[in-house]
Amino acid sequence: MIRIAAVGDIHMSPETRGVLRPAFDTLPDCADLLLLAGDLTRHGTVEEARVVADEIRGLGVPVVVVLGNHDHHDDRQDEVTALLRDAGARVLEGESTVVGIGDTRVGVAGTKGFGGGFVGASAGEFGEPVMKEFVRVSRRCADGLRASLERLAEEGCDVRIALTHYSPVPETLAGEPLEIYPFLGSYLLAEAIDTAGADLAVHGHAHAGTEHGMTTGGVKVRNVAQPVIGRAFHVYHLPVRERVDAGAPAA
Repeated sequence: MIRIAAVGDIHMSPETRGVLRPAFDTLPDCADLLLLAGDLTRHGTVEEARVVADEIRGLGVPVVVVLGNHDHHDDRQDEVTALLRDAGARVLEGESTVVGIGDTRVGVAGTKGFGGGFVGASAGEFGEPVMKEFVRVSRRCADGLRASLERLAEEGCDVRIALTHYSPVPETLAGEPLEIYPFLGSYLLAEAIDTAGADLAVHGHAHAGTEHGMTTGGVKVRNVAQPVIGRAFHVYHLPVRERVDAGAPAA
């Protein structure tokens, strides 16, 4: 069993320096890996990113991160990413990483994702150039997530996790106003997850949403925005698929 700690939307600033560190210091006792699902800062400033970097430095467990929309606000996302990587985090955008936990290979594919809405009420790639580009950004994020998950399958990972900021399903948005659903997630992310396959999908962004959801393909989705889970992080336990030796029949 693999223990996945996850949280998003911690929105740190100099005023909240050190608030999460006492809880994060307990991670080696209760989790094998920490996932941060975006919106780590309030406005995406370098000063705020340094606070986050100090909060996660030397935790004793691997840390895997995607950025959120707040982390892009100051247009310093490259510097934010560099600071987090310098603190030891693996920051993903259309990429994947493999974490070794004992004999288990845990693969995480990550993208910020983007909006666009869900089946029956989604934006289309039609009309003004700016509208078409909006949908294309969502599609590029989803395509990167799918390709990253497929790469993890090819690498023989025992567990695969999709990490995003925006939601892949509407169920975990329940509690948010329906009018803003198109700005909280996209069905394209769920299509990517179901096409490539995953054991768990984790996201944030929807502060007034709901923790539990599922893709149409049966992948569990968890909204780990801190206002939703109400704690420093939540730990999910994932079973590890039994490996089949080469030449042996599958069970």
